[in-house]
Amino acid sequence: MLPLVALAAAWGGSWWMLLPAYAWYLTTALDGVLGLNTENPDPRTETSALFWHRAVTVIWFPLQFAAIFGGIWYATRAGHLSGLEKLGLFFGAGVLSGTIGMVYAHELLHQKTAVERWMGDLLLASVLYSHFRTEHLLVHHAWVSTPRDAVSARYDESFYGFFWRVLRDGPASAWRAETRLLARAGRGPRDRRNPFWRYGALQGGMVLLALALGGVQGLGLFAFQAFVAVWQLEVVNYVEHYGLTRKHLGDGRYEPILPRHSWNASHTASNWLLINLQRHSDHHCKPDRRFPLLQTYGENEAPQLPFGYPAMTFAAMIPPWWRRRMNPRVRAWRRRFYPEVTDWGPYNRGELPMPRNAL
Repeated sequence: MLPLVALAAAWGGSWWMLLPAYAWYLTTALDGVLGLNTENPDPRTETSALFWHRAVTVIWFPLQFAAIFGGIWYATRAGHLSGLEKLGLFFGAGVLSGTIGMVYAHELLHQKTAVERWMGDLLLASVLYSHFRTEHLLVHHAWVSTPRDAVSARYDESFYGFFWRVLRDGPASAWRAETRLLARAGRGPRDRRNPFWRYGALQGGMVLLALALGGVQGLGLFAFQAFVAVWQLEVVNYVEHYGLTRKHLGDGRYEPILPRHSWNASHTASNWLLINLQRHSDHHCKPDRRFPLLQTYGENEAPQLPFGYPAMTFAAMIPPWWRRRMNPRVRAWRRRFYPEVTDWGPYNRGELPMPRNAL
């Protein structure tokens, strides 16, 4: 994808369209040719044997940084690019930072080494979405498929309603989780341990750099690619848990997280592109498991998507098409795993009690 960004910058015109064409459509076509990969690696593989897998994610930030900020410097000085061509170029840059950068950031922020976590933070800052680290680690993984988790899409909820709800509630939810965690340790929100200080500094640095390189136009282009990247992240979040809910056991208690609470996809090419993100059921059961070792599940344990994420996210943008495809699958999932639940109304409307002890 990096050479495609350079090509779009140098040649202008409609060359930027090669980025979504590759990331979404070519990958979907390859999924159709290559089919499913249901083989599982040995989860006991030592981390030392995964050097090159880790290296791919660690080196991505400087490459993405060069693409975004090199693009700002070039586009605001090159005389051959029209306004529309610049928007096309930075739409393509947003496809790059959303399809690759956000996925790699997700992998990195789950790791324990300082270098990996810093690279994850820098990738998130480059799309102005640093709070995602807190919201993902402290809220989503603890309370997925419950009312506490904003990014667990409800049954029959359109992507557009979901997207607005996440943009509105996500930052406040992350702030609440961090400040409550600090309060439990007897610290206030202004404590230096609050990561929002780091988030603000990193994002502020990115904004100032965009201004320095391209002025107000450069800042606008930077913000546009950030929005495209965030849109891609959240449409994937929408797909990953749509309509799947953990059973409420009463008094704010919910069943443990199981593979059945995430949509699984074993499509070969899109899992190559997205470093096994589609083996999402296993990721939620083993959040610290590195991407090469993630396991896939059969339909007796986890619900299966009919296509990989590139095709499913496209369908999510057309709500009637999405509902026609996915609502019958959610209803079948409910019959299979929760035949005893007769009233799904409170689950659909997000009216169940907040989980006990949630941050």
